[in-house]
Amino acid sequence: MFEFQQYLGFLLFLTILTIGFWLMIFLVGFVHYWLGGAIIELIKEKRAKRQAELEG
Repeated sequence: MFEFQQYLGFLLFLTILTIGFWLMIFLVGFVHYWLGGAIIELIKEKRAKRQAELEG
């Protein structure tokens, strides 16, 4: 079985892996939210510009 040193190394590996996994999930969600908001704002700006041109 594991010696104590190997057990600590395994726990450290699992901790780093778990932190990395949740950080990746957070960043993917944040980037998705950021890009979605930027695209929506771009569409709103284009609509406003087109509406301003039509009104004169």
